[in-house]
Amino acid sequence: MTRTRIFFTTDVHGSEQCWRKFLNATKFYKEIDVAILGGDTTGKVIVPIVEQSDGSWRASFNKEYHMKSEEEIEEAEKIIRYCGSYPYRTTPEGVEELENDKKALDKLFDHVIVTEIERWMNLIEDRVPPHVKIIVNPGNDDSFLIDDVIRKTERVIFPLDRVVYLDDNHPMISLEWVNPTPWNSPRECSEKELGKKIDKLFDMVDPGEYPKLLCNFHTPPYGTRLDEAPKLTKDLKTIQIAGHQLTEPVGSKAVRESILKNKPLMGIHGHIHESAGAVTLGKTQLVNPGSEYGEGILRGYIIDLTKDGIEKFWGTRG
Repeated sequence: MTRTRIFFTTDVHGSEQCWRKFLNATKFYKEIDVAILGGDTTGKVIVPIVEQSDGSWRASFNKEYHMKSEEEIEEAEKIIRYCGSYPYRTTPEGVEELENDKKALDKLFDHVIVTEIERWMNLIEDRVPPHVKIIVNPGNDDSFLIDDVIRKTERVIFPLDRVVYLDDNHPMISLEWVNPTPWNSPRECSEKELGKKIDKLFDMVDPGEYPKLLCNFHTPPYGTRLDEAPKLTKDLKTIQIAGHQLTEPVGSKAVRESILKNKPLMGIHGHIHESAGAVTLGKTQLVNPGSEYGEGILRGYIIDLTKDGIEKFWGTRG
């Protein structure tokens, strides 16, 4: 029986440790045919490494770093990248300029994100077996600037706005947009608009193939236990009662409605880090590996597909 084995993960948020583990997973887990990174690829924080008057360098990241050699600086940069942030060498004057000029900070952040994603793409060729399909798409937290970087990388399939065939039997559609969040991220929209985007994607697939279709939708469907996040006050503080943190479903109602209507084979999701798990919605199997990128832990799912559907799947953590 012909089998296609997929490794799916998501929400690495700039953690180079998780990115390298994603690439290494194509060898570590046996017989991987397709590796998918489902969004929220980039980090959110720049960490200045500041040159001092005596020629040394200092940085503050979880602890204070005082570096006197190039080797020590490079080690600090490695630690910063591994945790999902971006090191940036500068001067005290440079730090002051960025603190006082938001446009300059935004411009720098755009430059750093593009540079780091380009570097990540360049790591693929030597680390992934040539037969493995690598699929990478952005998520709601990712700048639109990274799309062209991923798209122009020959070794990578950029899956947005198209149908990608994982093998001869299983098409996949992908959507990075999510329903509104408190964070005003780059790729979020109303449920109505999200529904239109989803309908457009399903229209690209022959309805006869829906039972074999995978939906790589960054946000999980509403009310599926894969979308439980901390309940927040208006000032974005968590709510606790008797020492227990309250949660609420925050996934997309448009995604839920579409999956129940169209009955695809599988939904692979992310976005909600705290809600790792696997559930069914109607006839569709759903998974969300969750995310522990801050600890350098890569969570994922291995999914075995045959012409008859999902043979088996299981979660990974490493």
